[in-house]
Amino acid sequence: MPYLWDDSAWSDYQYWVTQDKKTLRKINALLKDVARTAGTERGIGKGEILRHSGEGLMSARIDAKNRLVYKVDGDVVRVVSCRGHYEDK
Repeated sequence: MPYLWDDSAWSDYQYWVTQDKKTLRKINALLKDVARTAGTERGIGKGEILRHSGEGLMSARIDAKNRLVYKVDGDVVRVVSCRGHYEDK
């Protein structure tokens, strides 16, 4: 599955490239898992539907402070955020 990055999500990703390789590896593993499981609620990041988003967004835990927020749209994974917590936005 290809990934479509929102501008802010790509900036988040670039932050991890320069700041924390361990977190970057976790994000990459989560993205592969999302593509493999087609955005279902199973997988390594304990994915869950964001009920109040109204957009069909899902969230997977990167670590205690950071979440990967995404949406599977057909055969494309749209990455919305990969830094911070969705409640912080």
